[in-house]
Amino acid sequence: MSITNFKSAGESATLRFVESKVFGAFPTIVVQDSAELIILYMPAGVCGKNVDHKPATSELFSADKIDIIDFQWKRTDVLMLIVPGEAFSTYIMWKTGTKDLDCWYVNLQEPICRTSIGFDTMDNMLDVVISPDMSTWRWKDDDEFAAAQKIGFYSTEKASEIWAEGERAVQLITQERRDLYKKWEMWQANPEWELPILSPDWQKVNLD
Repeated sequence: MSITNFKSAGESATLRFVESKVFGAFPTIVVQDSAELIILYMPAGVCGKNVDHKPATSELFSADKIDIIDFQWKRTDVLMLIVPGEAFSTYIMWKTGTKDLDCWYVNLQEPICRTSIGFDTMDNMLDVVISPDMSTWRWKDDDEFAAAQKIGFYSTEKASEIWAEGERAVQLITQERRDLYKKWEMWQANPEWELPILSPDWQKVNLD
């Protein structure tokens, strides 16, 4: 059954990275949920699940050997802006407890899907980091991504799509949608919000 009910601001939603298994699961707070834009907040201090190490290229075809452990996010407060159907998410990352912008982080990922506990996607390894003033940008993990393509983890066609999506994301964020993203730069979380808690169903691969 397809999940179509929108969540209200302040509700908890578990954001998961799922393929053959759940590789990461993080509790977030819903800021906005609509057909046009999903905004999730992940403050520093939330406890979720993550891989115990960044998988080496040789491990990419051995998901069963990658362990998932308890993980606490600490370094930044993160506001995630996601347009349904697009293969990236834009993270506004502030240094913890401040409005000191660390960067605009573009997570290249599969288009987001709704679940009964929140949202699912899958990371595509390659990322983009944009400077706070949006004047410069750089690829992140491009060496690992190229190595993954070389061993066939990503086909030539799929890799080309991901590279192109990264370039498209930079264009959208820094130019075409700049005003949309910049208006959220000084957004303030509701001080009454408590840290969200991970759904007990986080490990179920197939959720209604």
